[in-house]
Amino acid sequence: MGEYLLGLDAGNTVIKAVIFDLQGKEIAAAAEEGHSRMPRPGHVERGLDELWQNARLVIASCLKQAGISPADIAAIGCAGHGNGLYALDKAGDPLLGIQSIDTRASALVEEWQAAGVGDRTYPIGQQRPWPAQTPTLMAWLKRHQPEMFAKIGTVFLCKDFIVNRLTGERVSEVSDMIGCGLLHVAERRYDRPLMQAYGLEEAFDTLPRLLESAEIAGHVSDKAAAETGLKAGTPVVAGLFDVIASALGSGVARTGAASIIAGTWSINQVVIDRPALDGPVFMSSSFDHERYMAIESSATSAANLEWIVREFFADERPDGRSPFEVCSELVGSVAPADDNPHYHPYVYGAQQDGNARAGFYGVGGWHTKAHLLHAVFEGVAFGHRWHIDNLRRAGARFDEAILSGGGSRSAVWPQIFADVLGVPVSVARSRETGALGAAIAAGIGVGLFGGFEAGAAAMTEVVRSYQPNPQLKALYDRRYALHRDIVEAMTPIWKRLASAAPA
Repeated sequence: MGEYLLGLDAGNTVIKAVIFDLQGKEIAAAAEEGHSRMPRPGHVERGLDELWQNARLVIASCLKQAGISPADIAAIGCAGHGNGLYALDKAGDPLLGIQSIDTRASALVEEWQAAGVGDRTYPIGQQRPWPAQTPTLMAWLKRHQPEMFAKIGTVFLCKDFIVNRLTGERVSEVSDMIGCGLLHVAERRYDRPLMQAYGLEEAFDTLPRLLESAEIAGHVSDKAAAETGLKAGTPVVAGLFDVIASALGSGVARTGAASIIAGTWSINQVVIDRPALDGPVFMSSSFDHERYMAIESSATSAANLEWIVREFFADERPDGRSPFEVCSELVGSVAPADDNPHYHPYVYGAQQDGNARAGFYGVGGWHTKAHLLHAVFEGVAFGHRWHIDNLRRAGARFDEAILSGGGSRSAVWPQIFADVLGVPVSVARSRETGALGAAIAAGIGVGLFGGFEAGAAAMTEVVRSYQPNPQLKALYDRRYALHRDIVEAMTPIWKRLASAAPA
């Protein structure tokens, strides 16, 4: 058997391929940025042909860099962003890709809230409808684009499409399907009454064959081997919802462990030993039959910094440093203070309100761009705190967390997280935790590890830790309370702005 594992990680913007040895050391890595289409306000889509083309490029590049034989790859795992809607037509050809930062269905969610649809879905799927949720988008298509809805042959998540291109198989797995609200969580199966609650009973047969995450989905086809440089016949496991993969790739696998991911999405999750907590949370997922993940999340994290860098800092590269390093340095020059500006991290809406929009508040003429960037870093951390407070109210218990995602690479952001959240925060060794989690699943699938906890122990390590500064607790408590007060005050304004936007 080969001595390496290939992990793929397909996010909303970038797809990555990383080859790891069995101790979790990165042997080679490649990344390719995709292009989102925004044909109307709130609509965020991508071309599936481009997604597969980018997957082919990063796999081939990674193999070339590694300088190993394709036969040395023991297995392949793929992680991908959850929710959104990736669909094949009835002939198995790419049909459409809607990303998980899409907000077109906000009005439908409001309608369903008034009708109590979530009261029917939550007891079964541990999730209430929200704008970019897969079944919500399906229902939106059924109502607004019935001709497109009628063409759907198979409903996928992002990584399922890549597994399909690699193997030819139409499959998905438990972690992603629970995460998008399409499974009976306690029984780990599709559920017709759940589909009926969404008004999608006729779409039940579009759901793909369901596997466990580390189960072998298929093998690299001759066609995919020719396109990527992989060896035909290499096992490919079903894969993982990327938030679960990132938790595992940062070492979070035991009950009671907490994972915070500051990526495109704000992900806040705690491993539990039962399908649900005592109170409601945004969503659940699972990575084996014994452990589940209670999750609070929204598209309110480092995507805000990505937008600011793209629009205002893309050309700032002093001494060859990246714009993200420049921004972190500027943030580090600002001391936390009551007079600092506030920022709402809602460039792609908020979990609780698809109409929400980003904004700076309390800006004075004496404030600099460093102050505004500090407000962004702090506002993102406040968004995570809101989710973590929800987890705690539901009964989650933890006293430390591991931070991963792009935000963990900053020299200053992890300390801000520790101070705002009031818990010690650690950073894992691997910068590519999503790909590493997928690789761990691949190793389990071919018998290299006995399970997820054993795989995480073998392939992950914590390298940096940050303690909360007790002298800042009162300040951050005040600023967080004001942050939430501004949210409440702005909520009706956001709704008015949304109603004025072109359809």
